[in-house]
Amino acid sequence: MAEPGGKPSVLFVCVHNAGRSQMAAAWLAHLAGDRIEVRSAGSAPGAQVNPAAVAAMAEAGIDISAERPKILTADAVRESDVCVTMGCGDTCPAFPGKRYLDWELDDPAGRGVEAVRIVRDEIRALVEGLIAELAPDGRG
Repeated sequence: MAEPGGKPSVLFVCVHNAGRSQMAAAWLAHLAGDRIEVRSAGSAPGAQVNPAAVAAMAEAGIDISAERPKILTADAVRESDVCVTMGCGDTCPAFPGKRYLDWELDDPAGRGVEAVRIVRDEIRALVEGLIAELAPDGRG
């Protein structure tokens, strides 16, 4: 995991980096603050973040409208302690000493905000569990 005295880092990956991984990264940054380094990427990034994901996160008080899908690189995986794929069959390059998780979540692509809210809330619960594992000592 993280270097002694360093903070853990998490990479969220989905194919287009336009929905689930963007929401997960936003939740982690919002809930963990600066206790955990966060990034997201996709193997085939979309042109923009899913507008329904932007709307669903805005309802929760989190603005992801300025985010842009990013390409998954081996360096992003290498620099992360935990790599979380979002149930979309994406594969991360494998490096020793990394922790890999797969969160099976419905793909919000092409769905309305009502459906995306459900995915948003599932992601929040998973992120809260991850924070409890990686940075359990509170904000101090």
